[in-house]
Amino acid sequence: MITGSCHCGAVHWRFESEPDAATACNCTSCRRYGALWIYGWQDEDVFVSGPTTAYLRGHMVLGFHFCPTCGCMAYWRSVDTGPDGRRRIAVNVRLAELDAVAAIPIQKFDGLHSFDDLPRDGRRVTDLWF
Repeated sequence: MITGSCHCGAVHWRFESEPDAATACNCTSCRRYGALWIYGWQDEDVFVSGPTTAYLRGHMVLGFHFCPTCGCMAYWRSVDTGPDGRRRIAVNVRLAELDAVAAIPIQKFDGLHSFDDLPRDGRRVTDLWF
């Protein structure tokens, strides 16, 4: 289990699965947030709590949730559920303690141009956290 919280401690998340990678995305939103995302399903393996304010991006399919007090980007969540009734969510591992996430491989995602995963280069979260 991995946990994270915003700087002031009002927003928390819990990830109860084993992430295969942390995504570094270069889309117009993610590059500004500087977040590293791990993905799951809300209330199945990812649990969030605390007050957030959401910025709805583009065609309003994703809500980026941040703490209204300290401004930390905590997670993004699909606005709608999928056909199976599940809601996709990703939490920002930069809100976790480094020891808990250091070994997670980085997966670069080209969200700006191709919308494809790029080849992995062996870097891990600890390599982007100095």
